[in-house]
Amino acid sequence: NKVDMVDDEELLELVEMEVRDLLSEYDFPGDDIPVIAGSALKALEGDAEYEGKILELMEAVDNYIPTPERDSDKPFMMPVEDVFSITGRGTVATGRVERGQIKVGEEV
Repeated sequence: NKVDMVDDEELLELVEMEVRDLLSEYDFPGDDIPVIAGSALKALEGDAEYEGKILELMEAVDNYIPTPERDSDKPFMMPVEDVFSITGRGTVATGRVERGQIKVGEEV
């Protein structure tokens, strides 16, 4: 992100090389991970080049990151990460579903 703020192409290449080396150092496939340089601000402003980078990023995410498998046939489990008190609603717990399924209106 924010490549629109850097005029030196060599500096961008150097940063990418350093990031890849760091990833490799921690046993990630640094040479194989896609790196898409862009500018979210320029994309939001309608710059076609940077809008294309957003599409390229989303394609890389779709192709590179596997869809997580969920244990939907097991009992529902959602560790509570935070609790809020909302006027008119009461206490609301938030978290991420680890396994199972739940439908609107089901008792937890």
